[in-house]
Amino acid sequence: MTLRLDLLRHGETEIGGGLRGSLDDALTDKGWQQMRAAVVEQGPWDRLISSPLQRCALFARELAAQLNLPVEMDGDLQELHFGQWEGQSAAALMETDAEALGLFWADPYAFTPPQGEPVEAFSRRVLAAVARLQAAYAGERLLLISHGGVMRLLLAQARGLPREQLLNVEVGHGALCSLVVDAGGLLREVR
Repeated sequence: MTLRLDLLRHGETEIGGGLRGSLDDALTDKGWQQMRAAVVEQGPWDRLISSPLQRCALFARELAAQLNLPVEMDGDLQELHFGQWEGQSAAALMETDAEALGLFWADPYAFTPPQGEPVEAFSRRVLAAVARLQAAYAGERLLLISHGGVMRLLLAQARGLPREQLLNVEVGHGALCSLVVDAGGLLREVR
């Protein structure tokens, strides 16, 4: 049996652009609006799964209460930890660490930000979480509320992109897209 996973990225955050990673900043009013607008006339879902960071979790709890659905927090669906780069914008890093940033953009699997989480480890934890969801909820439709990096990873896998192209996958604030996960873990994008 397959699992339908609708993926929703959190909206705009208070601190704004840059590499948010494990920083736990809140949504702006616009961020709340982006997320609420994304789910209008969508679903129906059987349950909600969310990153525990507040930019995802608070909306997940609000929506679960509105729809009278169960909601689960899963730490394995948090964003990539960017180490010393957390909270910094690409523009700022271009001034202070341009060579390293270039290496990361060229192949995020081959270069890890200083004191950051290797993308290979991030990939393993996210895909393990999806495999657990598939095993537990096959036949259901879930809304997974998470982060740009998580969604880029899953969409890149579903599209069969080479790993070097991971960061080329566009995922805006409040973006909603859909995947099907088969029993073997194969991901397929639903358009």
